[in-house]
Amino acid sequence: MSERAFKVGVLKLGCIGAAPLLDLLLDERADREDVAVRTWTCGAKLDPQSCAEPTAALLAWRPQLALLVSPNAALPGPNNARQALAAAGIAFITLSDGPSKKAFFKKNDEGKQALNVPAGQGFMIFPADSMIGARREFLDPTEMSLFNADVIRVLAATGALRLIQRQIHAVVEALKAGDAPVFPTLTVSPEVAVAAGGFGNPYAAAKAYAALVIAESVSAVTADGCFKEQNPARYLPLVAAGHEMMRAAARLADEARELEKSTDSLLRTPHAASGALLHKTRLDAKPG
Repeated sequence: MSERAFKVGVLKLGCIGAAPLLDLLLDERADREDVAVRTWTCGAKLDPQSCAEPTAALLAWRPQLALLVSPNAALPGPNNARQALAAAGIAFITLSDGPSKKAFFKKNDEGKQALNVPAGQGFMIFPADSMIGARREFLDPTEMSLFNADVIRVLAATGALRLIQRQIHAVVEALKAGDAPVFPTLTVSPEVAVAAGGFGNPYAAAKAYAALVIAESVSAVTADGCFKEQNPARYLPLVAAGHEMMRAAARLADEARELEKSTDSLLRTPHAASGALLHKTRLDAKPG
């Protein structure tokens, strides 16, 4: 690692669909010269004790920017990690799912929701990164892997992961230049994700939008199946339905990408070795 490389630490607490490839989004060809990326995780568990050790390891590395990705960032484990990063003076961005909204918003004097994010912090909330159907009779390692693969396909093919790439890039470039970055404070709606997707075909954009709406709706079904229903005859069809919905969303997202490929208008945004974001659409074009 070059002594001049900008250090980005990634803290993965538990798992959501945005987590498995987050660190690799920053250096997809492993040839960037301007950044060094390291990752720590506590595995599947989110309790404070499990989250404390990887958080301490990241803090010891002293990155210039940290990315914290977890389910429900308001839970005690992720919340403690966020407080530790803030206390250490490390700039960071939290990436989480729909239930994390209560970590970043509070009610103002008029009773309306208002941002509650200190300086040096940002967040991105992904409602489409829906809860998995975590019932023992249903969820085995194969089902877990397939569900997360479907979520990743939805987030990638619709533009949500490209939005992550762009937001992180903007913060890194500002910090490298010694400027005050504008940290994202985003709820990634279907409109926001599809705009980042850069679709040239309106039918592809419509399919991507539909995929995200279906993916968002999975949470209501799986949450009922995991927490509200206690009768297996009722909760098993619910969690199974949630996974079928995410599979349908992934197929729509894939169809959107295939439409873009069919007209040679698929947007690609690779990193240069310098860290610059490049851009191309035609397959035979050079990124520039």
